[in-house]
Amino acid sequence: MNQTHAARKAINQPIDIHVGGRLKLRRTLLGLSQEKLGEALGLTFQQVQKYERGANRISASMLHRLSELLDVPVSFFFFGVEDATSQPALTAPVDETRDRATLELCRAFGRLTPRRQDWVLKMVKELASDAPALAAE
Repeated sequence: MNQTHAARKAINQPIDIHVGGRLKLRRTLLGLSQEKLGEALGLTFQQVQKYERGANRISASMLHRLSELLDVPVSFFFFGVEDATSQPALTAPVDETRDRATLELCRAFGRLTPRRQDWVLKMVKELASDAPALAAE
């Protein structure tokens, strides 16, 4: 294990970025600001920002605290990590308009009754099955 600190950081960075992105996703879905989450954790909003960008690694104990505060299992932060680590971290440009629309959709979906959620999910799946044909429109 003669790796330098910089080499170890470079190896783990895609996972740190992925976990931070999942943290940001859950925080925003709940409508929490970085400041409010930081207060609940005893951290500054800047530290939360660094976690979300993957600039700082989140320890196991902090992941556990975050999972409790954000009401998700620890595994939530690692969902899809295989996809994130198999490609370079900066290959896909970020589409903030689409991300914002997705966030708004998720928030609205969460306010629906379970019966309406089932209906909307079926409708979206049906629309998505026609996605290649709709892309030309």
